[in-house]
Amino acid sequence: MTIVRPLLTTLGLIASLAFSASPGLANTQTGIASWYQMGKITANGEAYNPDGLTAAHRTLPFGTMVQVKNLANGRTVRLRINDRGPFVGNRILDVSRGGARRLGLMGPGTAPVKVTQLGRGTFRARAYGVDSGFACVFDGCI
Repeated sequence: MTIVRPLLTTLGLIASLAFSASPGLANTQTGIASWYQMGKITANGEAYNPDGLTAAHRTLPFGTMVQVKNLANGRTVRLRINDRGPFVGNRILDVSRGGARRLGLMGPGTAPVKVTQLGRGTFRARAYGVDSGFACVFDGCI
């Protein structure tokens, strides 16, 4: 009991600091974005659409809409988080090919960006039996 109470107090303090940041700081992130061409399935289980307006982020909930501004050329696009990553260096976002085209990332491959969270994700999935497995239909994400 003597160890548990300080531990819970410390965890409570950490949680309160993590969730009490000002809205501007909590909803905006600046760093390097890249674009990716990946496999068939994203981390949330949906089929990857290379021409879709989606992105991978390490922590934002699936379905979260973000506005991404390429700080090198001023272009912006709205993307939906449906995957995890990036897992390379100091990058903060991996953008689908469709998003990369709109942002002007196709040639350079990476660019400094500002990512603004527009709303919390509302990921919902319905699973339907298909022959020997399941197929997921995703709605409410866009």
